[in-house]
Amino acid sequence: MPIARIGELELDYERSGAGPPLLLIMGMSGTALHWGDAFLDALRPDFQLITYDHRGVGASSPLEGALTITRLAQDAAGLLGALEVAQAHVLGISMGGMVAQELALAHPGQVRTLTLGCTYCGGPGSSLADPQVWRDLAEAMMSGDRERALRAAFAANVSAEMAADRAAFARFRAIAARRAVAVPVIMAQLQACAAHDTYARLPRLQMPTLLVHGTVDRIIPFPNGELIASRIAGSRLEPLEGIGHLFFWEQPEHSAELLCAHALQPA
Repeated sequence: MPIARIGELELDYERSGAGPPLLLIMGMSGTALHWGDAFLDALRPDFQLITYDHRGVGASSPLEGALTITRLAQDAAGLLGALEVAQAHVLGISMGGMVAQELALAHPGQVRTLTLGCTYCGGPGSSLADPQVWRDLAEAMMSGDRERALRAAFAANVSAEMAADRAAFARFRAIAARRAVAVPVIMAQLQACAAHDTYARLPRLQMPTLLVHGTVDRIIPFPNGELIASRIAGSRLEPLEGIGHLFFWEQPEHSAELLCAHALQPA
């Protein structure tokens, strides 16, 4: 992947596909590889995809200083500027959806359409995962047993049906082996997510907005999608029945169809 330079920051990114630009913003502990080939392959005929790794991840600049969602949104805006992309469709999932909210609020002219997947806005009515889910994940992560940590992460992020799919877990494990994210970076991202709050500002958003959320999401429960949709006039919520947090892993083709129908509809 090439490197974009934004002042002193370097971001590892990749462009692929053909069509209007679509910026994909990954979530906590994820890398550009976590989008998965099936989802990206379904999007490439219709979009020029821009995927990248956040600061502290992969070949992007090491994480230094405090991490906030606003800072990550500034990185995303800077990447579009460095690539000379005046305006892009934007998809953000989980933490990346929080980044996409801040990007759209601070730089609305850069965001042609907004798709927010399995994400959170903070404020009244918001809720992150049940504390037991985080305790189980933290215990597995700190155990020193990498296989246990990966299995726990996979099980928490997908439906029970997919968690039992050995081939799906093998793909997840292979991605982690290719590009690992350091535990201190993950913890800094978690703290940034916990402090995120766009609740009062979301009504300012005027670009076409789609919410996609699995109904059995254990990381960011489904009611968060309903709350965000209620805060953005004209937005639409697409519930995915029986699907977990990584909906684009469980239903890659359908997820791509939803995004295309939203982003490419006639003005």
